[in-house]
Amino acid sequence: MNQRPSLLRSRRHAFPPDNYLNRELGLLAFNRRVFAQAQNPGTPLLERLRFLCIVSSNLDEFFEIRAAGLKEQIKLGSNTRSTDGKTAKEAYRLVSDEAHALVSEQYDLFNREIMPQLASEGIHFIRRSAWTETQREWVFDYFVREVMPLLTPIGLDPSHPFPRVLNKSLNFAVELEGKDAFGRSSGAAIVQAPRLLPRVIRLPEELAGCKYGFVFLSSILHGFVGHLFAGMEVKGCYQFRVTRNSDLFVDEEEVKNLRAKIQGELPQRHFGDAVRLEVAENCSPGMTRFLLDQFGLEERELYRVDGPVNLVRLMQVPDSVDRPDLKFPAFTPGTPLQVAKKPTIFSAIRAGDVLLHHPFQSFTPVIEMLETAATDPDVVAIKMTVYRTGTDSVLMRSLIRAAQNGKEVTVIVELMARFDEEANIGWATKLEEVGAHVVYGVVGYKTHAKMLMIVRREETKNGLQLRRYVHLGTGNYHPRTARLYTDFGLLTCNEQIGADVNEVFKQLTGLGRAQALNHLWQAPFSLHANMIAAIEAETKAAKAGKRTRIIAKMNSLLEPETIAALYQASQAGVKIDLIVRGVCTLRPGIKGLSENIRVRSIVGRFLEHHRIFYFYAEGKENIYLSSADWMDRNFFRRIELAFPILDRKLKRRVIDEGLKTYLDDNVQAWEMRSDGSYQRKRRTGRTPARCAQCLLIEQLKPGSEV
Repeated sequence: MNQRPSLLRSRRHAFPPDNYLNRELGLLAFNRRVFAQAQNPGTPLLERLRFLCIVSSNLDEFFEIRAAGLKEQIKLGSNTRSTDGKTAKEAYRLVSDEAHALVSEQYDLFNREIMPQLASEGIHFIRRSAWTETQREWVFDYFVREVMPLLTPIGLDPSHPFPRVLNKSLNFAVELEGKDAFGRSSGAAIVQAPRLLPRVIRLPEELAGCKYGFVFLSSILHGFVGHLFAGMEVKGCYQFRVTRNSDLFVDEEEVKNLRAKIQGELPQRHFGDAVRLEVAENCSPGMTRFLLDQFGLEERELYRVDGPVNLVRLMQVPDSVDRPDLKFPAFTPGTPLQVAKKPTIFSAIRAGDVLLHHPFQSFTPVIEMLETAATDPDVVAIKMTVYRTGTDSVLMRSLIRAAQNGKEVTVIVELMARFDEEANIGWATKLEEVGAHVVYGVVGYKTHAKMLMIVRREETKNGLQLRRYVHLGTGNYHPRTARLYTDFGLLTCNEQIGADVNEVFKQLTGLGRAQALNHLWQAPFSLHANMIAAIEAETKAAKAGKRTRIIAKMNSLLEPETIAALYQASQAGVKIDLIVRGVCTLRPGIKGLSENIRVRSIVGRFLEHHRIFYFYAEGKENIYLSSADWMDRNFFRRIELAFPILDRKLKRRVIDEGLKTYLDDNVQAWEMRSDGSYQRKRRTGRTPARCAQCLLIEQLKPGSEV
C-alpha cells in the first residue's frame, strides 16, 4: 500500500456526537476501576494502599495535562466542541464534579478502612495527638537535626510577597499572632517542605511499640512549626498543595535547537498556571480564601482532604514494610526454552523468532542481547529508539559501552517524552560524549516506536555477510516497567522485517521519501490506512456472508474515523471484542449501531499495556502487535509501528495469551455499558474463577514448555 503523510488524509463521514463518549470522563472512569482495586477486600492490604497511591498519581497527571488543557481552552474563550459534542466549559464542570467525588471517597477509604486495618497488622501511622512523651522527644530531635536546617519560613509582608510554590510540593500556611524582632506583624507565613525530605518517617521499633510505626512529615511540622517563629503564637498551621499545568509549550517548527529549548522550558514546568488547590480539612475559611486568590483559582478547584494532601508519597510504605503476607505473592518470570537452551541470544534468534511476554516472561533476553552486542567483536552497528528508559538504565550503559568499543551506535532519543525529558536529555549527552550518533527524531512527530537493531558480521555458506537482529516491542526499553506492565516483544532476524526496520531508521536519521515496507505498518504513513482497510475487509466479508472477527487490545480508543469504521463493521454483522484498559469513547451495545461490539477493561496487579490487533481475514488470522493506541496522536503525530507475528506457533501464543485469556477473565474484567459506565464481570453459578494475569504467571513460569 502506498504510504502518504496523514496531512493528506480525508475524513470519512463521522457519526453524530451522541455516539461518542467524553475523553476526560473516560479517564476518570478508569481511575474508578483502579480505585476499586483499593476498595476490594480481596486485594492484599499493602497493595490496597499502593492502588490508593496510584489513583492519586493518576489524578495528579490528569489535572496537570487534561484538566489544565480544558482550563486553557476556557481561558481562550474556545467554543469548539469535542467529538462527543461538549465544549471545554461543559466538560470541565462534569470533570470537576466527578473528581471531587472520587477524592472524597479516596480519603474516606484511607481513614475508615486502610489505616485501621494496617494498625491491626502492627503497621501504625501515629498521630501527633497520640505521641507519648518519649516519642515526642525523638520526633523533636529529628525535627531539629533533619528538618529545621532545611526550612525557610517566609513571612508575608510587603518585602516578602507570596512565594513561587512548586508544582505538587508540600507547603504549610501558618497563621500567626504577635510581633517579630523588627516589630512586624503580618499575621501569616508560608513554610515549604523540601522535596528531598521523606513524607513518612519510621520510628525505632522499641519507641513505636510496634514493628512498623510511622510519623507523617506533616505531623512533625505541625508539632514544631512554632520553633520557626520565636516569640510569636501560632494560631493555625495548614498543609496545602497546588497542582499546575505541566504541559511543555515548545513550538518545534520555530526552534533551532530542540534540546536547548526543552532544557530551558523544564524549570518552568514547576510554575505553570495553577489548576487545583488541595488543603487540609481544618484549613480556616480566611486562609482558604487567601490561598485561592493567590493561585487565581475558584471554589470548584479547591479540594479539602482529611489526611495528607499528597497520598502519592505513601507509596514508600509498602516498599519499606517487610510483610509478604500483605502483598501480592512474589513470582519469578520465565524464559522461553528456545533462549534458555541456546549458547547465545543470537543463536537462539537464528533458530527462529522469539516471543517475550512481559512481565510473565523476563526482559533479560533483551538486556542480554544489547550487553552481548556491546562487546561482541562481530557486531558492527547498533541502532535503537529511546522513549522512556529511566534515570539508571542498564540498556543505556550498554549503548555507551558499545560506542566506547568502536561500534557504530545510533540512538533516536525522544526529547518530548512527557515527564521523561530530563532523563532523556541526560542520556543523550552521555551518549554524545562517547561518540554515539544521537538524533532527536523528526520535528513535529514524537518517536514512540520501540525498535532495536543489531548488525552482526557472520560466516555463512556464501562467506561473511551482515545479518540484522531486531527487537520490536509494545512497551518501553525500561527494565523496571517490564516487571510491572504487560507487553509483548519480538526478537527476530527475519530479513524482510530487518529491512523494514532499517528503512525506518533511515527515515529518522536522514532525509528522503518514505518507501513501501514489506511487513510493518508505520505511522504517520500507513498505520491508520492499513488499520481502516483491515476493518473494512472484515465488513466486506460479513456483507458477503463470510465468517468474520475483530479483536483488539489497547490502552485507549479515541480516533473518530476508526470508531466509525468499527460501527460500520458492527452494522454489517462483524463480531468485535475490544479490550481497552483506559479511555474508550466508542459506545458499545447500541441496537442498530454497535450491538455486535463488546468492550471490556482489565485492571489488576499489572498495568495492561500491550496493543494487539487481530483480524480473521478469511481464515488467515492476521495478528499485529504495536506501540500505538487507536488515537489521533498515535496515528498522525507520532512515529509508530505495528508489526506482524508471522510464525504460526507464536501467532497462536499471542491469540491465546494476549486475547483469549483476557476475554475469558471473570475476576479482573469490567464490562462497559453504552452510557460509558462499567460493571465488574461477575461469575455465575459454579463457573470457576479465571484471572488472566494469575493464569499467565502460572503458565509462563520458569520451567514451562513455552
